[in-house]
Parts: sequence; structure tokens; C-alpha cells
Amino acid sequence: MTLNLNTAYDTQLDLKEHIQQLRKAQKLSVEALSEKSGVPYGTVRKFERTGNISLRQFLMLVEALGELNQLREFLEQEKAPKTIDEVLKNA
Repeated sequence: MTLNLNTAYDTQLDLKEHIQQLRKAQKLSVEALSEKSGVPYGTVRKFERTGNISLRQFLMLVEALGELNQLREFLEQEKAPKTIDEVLKNA
């Protein structure tokens, strides 16, 4: 059994911080990101405050910031074995 101390809420906040850092690194204002992504300004502001956003709008932000392909590549990568049984099963 794997012990995981991260919660869904922790990950939500990490994603919020990541998007905010990308926006700032690209020198985009919240308003500019809103216009570029098509996500309403108030929604982007709320997301950066609380981390709450729909999945579709989150993906629109990721796409506008040029990271959608990286996200897809991450999802497509082969899963590494976590136990010795998984290693032996795939040998």
C-alpha cells in the first residue's frame, strides 16, 4: 500500500499556482489571459484566488499558455511499476 499525503485540494492549489506562475512568466495580465483563452475575466480571477474552475476552462487556460501538448504527453506516458509484483508481471 502506498501512503499518499497529498489530497485533491492540495493538487488543485498546486495547479492554480502553476497556471498563475506561467501567466506571470509570460508577462500576461489576468485580462490578457482571459482574452487569449476565452475564459471570462471573473473566472480567471476566481481561479487564481480559490483554484475553482471547470475542467474545460482549465484546459482552455493551459492551451492559451502553450502547455496543452505537455499535458497530453504527460497523460500518455507509460506508467512506471510501483511494486515488485508489477515489475515481475511485465518482465
